[in-house]
Amino acid sequence: QVQLVESGGGLVQAGGSLRLSCAGSGRDSRWYVMGWFRQAPGKERDFVAAINNSGTRTYYADSVKGRFTVSSDNAKNTVYLQMNSLKPEDTAVYYCAAGQTYPSTSIRAYDYWGQGTQVTVSS
Repeated sequence: QVQLVESGGGLVQAGGSLRLSCAGSGRDSRWYVMGWFRQAPGKERDFVAAINNSGTRTYYADSVKGRFTVSSDNAKNTVYLQMNSLKPEDTAVYYCAAGQTYPSTSIRAYDYWGQGTQVTVSS
C-alpha cells in the first residue's frame, strides 16, 4: 500500500509562487511515475506534470510548461511541484499520484492518490 500526503497549498496573488510537496510512504521500486493533477470546481481532474522514478525525466501539460517544475528527492521519498508565475486559472485542488507507466497523463494510469491541497490564485 502506498500513502501520499500533499502539502504547501494556499492563497497567493497572481504572479506569485508556491511549492507543493508530496510525501510518500510504503513506496517500492515498482512506482515509475509520480504525477501531479489538478481539479477546479465543476471540472474534470486534469494532468499537470509527471516525473519518472529516477527523477531524470519530466513531462508537463502545455498549460503549465515553462512555469511549473516537478522534481523529486528519493532520499526523502518526496516529490515537489514548484509553481511560478501563477494565474487565477491555476486555482484548483492539486493532487499527487503514484503509477507505473511513464509518461502518462491519464488518471486511470495512477493507482494511488493523495487527499489534495487547495491552491487559490487571486487576481
